[in-house]
Amino acid sequence: MNFKDIIGQEKIVKNLQSAIKNNSIAHSYLFEGPESIGKSKLGKAFAKTLLCKENGVEPCDKCSSCIKIDSGNHPDLFIVGPSGNSFKKEQVDEIQRNMRILPYEGNRKVFILEDIQKMTQEAENGFLKTLEEPPEYAIIIMTVTNSYSILPTIVSRCQIIKFNPVQNNKIEQVLVNKYNKSSEEARFIASFSNGIVGKAIKLAESEDFKNLREEVISVINDTLNSDKFRVFSISQFFEQNKEYIDDILDMMLIWFRDLLIVKEMADAKFVINKDKTDILNDQSLKLSRSKLHDIIEEVKKTKNNIASNVNYQLAIEVMLLKIQEV
Repeated sequence: MNFKDIIGQEKIVKNLQSAIKNNSIAHSYLFEGPESIGKSKLGKAFAKTLLCKENGVEPCDKCSSCIKIDSGNHPDLFIVGPSGNSFKKEQVDEIQRNMRILPYEGNRKVFILEDIQKMTQEAENGFLKTLEEPPEYAIIIMTVTNSYSILPTIVSRCQIIKFNPVQNNKIEQVLVNKYNKSSEEARFIASFSNGIVGKAIKLAESEDFKNLREEVISVINDTLNSDKFRVFSISQFFEQNKEYIDDILDMMLIWFRDLLIVKEMADAKFVINKDKTDILNDQSLKLSRSKLHDIIEEVKKTKNNIASNVNYQLAIEVMLLKIQEV
């Protein structure tokens, strides 16, 4: 793990390296951002640099400290995450016990606490005492999806570093160069992942995701080209893939958005499903602009209804019928 492995967070890396160079390292950092955006990965690269025996702004990857970190057995690096669904007081107690022990190697101990938004109230209160007076040698790196979900008194004692979504073109480049994706596949995955690098990589490695996309396109085609009596058999696809409904509806929104672009602009530059332009061109001839706008609104409405626990099967069947009618 190294800073060069971090995708799209160059400004954060530069600021952390500057802190190392100027010996202005904070005792407590709070890495805030969406799940899978790279908070933990960057935290580990930062920790590796802090513990490296070369004392540079990049880990050397050669010293005994770097080798131990890569092997997962450095005595002065502690990485702790939720146990089950929550981060418990017993875990905080263990962190505090380890923090009281002097470093085994060098002059620092680094503690990475992942997903602290899952801390129980008791754990938060206990951990607050640690943040108030950490040992001089201790550096604490915490990750959180949203700082509003933890005690303000914890937030106030940390240097907050916000992680923003990564530009699509940077994600596309990684998917093409490292995961052997075509530029068209990379474009779709990058757009679908909304700037979340970890999600994009996971999708790139998933054959199930690729198959699901093909099935969704087929379902859209069937819905547009069949009568209302076929809707009930088409809805079985949604029932069988209920756990992926968010992804399915997002794929549908992207697809109909692309159809609208093809219809209004006749320019593939802004199309996300570029590898499916033949199908898009064919469907765009059969649908008016107003119909596409109505379909997009209907899919959005279905997303909201399902999120509000409306009857799932009914919501899907109504959506499919509306797509045929509008």
